[in-house]
This record gives sequence, structure tokens and C-alpha cells, in this order.
Amino acid sequence: MKAVLYYFQRDFRKWTRSRVNIFASLVRPAAWLIFVGLTFPAKFTDNYLAFITPSILVMTVLFSSLQGGTLMVFDKMLGFLNKFLALPARRESLLLGKILFISTRGLIQATVLLLVAGVLGVRIESLFHLVLVYLTLFLFAVFFSALSSMIGLALNDHDSYASVNSMVSMPLFFASSALMPYEVMPAWLRTLARFNPVSYAIDSIRLLFEVGTPTIPVQGILGLAVAAFIMLLIGTYQFRRATV
Repeated sequence: MKAVLYYFQRDFRKWTRSRVNIFASLVRPAAWLIFVGLTFPAKFTDNYLAFITPSILVMTVLFSSLQGGTLMVFDKMLGFLNKFLALPARRESLLLGKILFISTRGLIQATVLLLVAGVLGVRIESLFHLVLVYLTLFLFAVFFSALSSMIGLALNDHDSYASVNSMVSMPLFFASSALMPYEVMPAWLRTLARFNPVSYAIDSIRLLFEVGTPTIPVQGILGLAVAAFIMLLIGTYQFRRATV
């Protein structure tokens, strides 16, 4: 656990030293919420801002998690990764440290987004449901952080990773229930969206934002927990066998 915290601290310090990077990463989700939630015309709901807020939360964590793979790529390119893998600490502690940092960064961005949404009038019924929102986002972040770290370990340069990132992130977001409900989607898109893990997270959080009697998405949270655990097992296996 101590090694995991060391790796986490290393990446966190590197991130916090870049003030421009911090500012951009915190402002970008708020800009998405304001310019999409307040300007996008939608006939299927009277409050599109409340509808889109869970989507922007998940999108923020998704993009942040997938960008986390660049940390592995740069460590590999700069020669740090082979030194880390040769240390006495367990190799999976490097993976877990990266995942912990990437997930924490995504949750910080989500917190800023929730504060902006609250100012704009979006509410969550109780503190318990807010905790479940964070839990859902964390499990979602773990899943995609582990995936991005494994992709970063397999690739050798930043340009290749950027291409894979773009190829994965945008289709995942737009082929989900992020911008519209299933009922108004074309049939082919509805089929894709229902099997999309991004839709799974968005639908779970949307239930927690319901006014009146919010539903606890037990199935969604358990599904994300199982998916994150499986991805961690695969990542651990890959890092134990890694050669640089």
C-alpha cells in the first residue's frame, strides 16, 4: 500500500505543478455543462440541464481516465517505467498508483462540475445519494483508468496513444444515452447505447438525480464494480508479465 501511495503522490505532484493544466481540466467540464445544458434545444424534457448533468459528469471522468494512459506512455518514453518495474515493490502497485491518481483527478473535476450544476439549480435529494454518485463515478474511473494504463503500456509513443484515445472516447460518448433518451434514438443507435458501459454509468447516476423518490441503482453499481474488478485483474496480469 505504501508503494501505491508513493506512485500516486508522484503523479499528483506532477499534475499540481502545472497551474495551466489544472485550470483547463477544471474549467472544461463546467464549460461543457453551461454551453450544452443551457443552449441545447430538447423537446423530450422540460429541464435539459438536469438531464445532461449526469452525462457531463460521466464524460468528464471518461475523458480524464482515458487521458491517464499518457502518463504510462511518457514514463515509458522517458525511461522511468523500466526502472519502476525493476524495483522490489510489486509491479501492480505502479498500476494501482496510476489508477488512484487518475480516478482522484476525475473526481476533483466532477466535484467542480457538481458545484456549478448546483449554482444553476440542479439538485440531489440527499447526502447518501451524493455518495452513491461519487461511488459510481469512482468505479467507472477505475475501469477506464485500468484500461487506459494497459493501452499505454502496450504502445510506444504519444501519437499512437492519442489516435487510440480519440478512436475510443468519442464513439463511446456519442453512442450512449448521454445526449438523448433511448426512446428518441434511431433503432441502431439504441442497440449500441444499451450495451455501452458509458450508458450504464449515466443511467445509474441519472436515477440518483431524480426528484421526489430517487431509485438506488443497485444493479448499475454492482455491474460497474464487477467490471472494474475484472479490469484490475487483467491489468495486474499484464503488468506482472511486462517487459520494456
